[in-house]
Amino acid sequence: MKKIVMLHGINHNMFGKRDPVQYGTITLAEINGQLQALGAELGVEVDSYQTNHEGDMCLRIHQAFTDGVDAVLINAGAWTHYSYGIRDALAILTCPIVELHMSNIHAREPFRHVSVFGDIVKGQICGFGVDSYLLALRAAVSVIR
Repeated sequence: MKKIVMLHGINHNMFGKRDPVQYGTITLAEINGQLQALGAELGVEVDSYQTNHEGDMCLRIHQAFTDGVDAVLINAGAWTHYSYGIRDALAILTCPIVELHMSNIHAREPFRHVSVFGDIVKGQICGFGVDSYLLALRAAVSVIR
């Protein structure tokens, strides 16, 4: 069975409480549940991981490389805009990477318009709320099949 890792970044454990105008009221557990359900429907295993610690995120990316996962989905939150450490860890991967965001980062504050991952990811999906996750999973499955 194909294995896909979903990486949730900084502050995502606060979904459901944090800025409902941008992120809605859905919780991280509910997002992961929807990913699990869609993964089962698509015939892939989805392993979700969340951390608020940049070094821990890099270590999980290294583990994805070691494990030889088939694809990585990442919503790195604010790290998207400045973390060259996470970008360099992602660049080690040999599998497709799909970047995603619940909000449209291009319609927000100017600093959010930049993704330091942009040149190494297969593609980016943003602005569709929880559906951004599901669209990203579908895109990753399409690429690896």
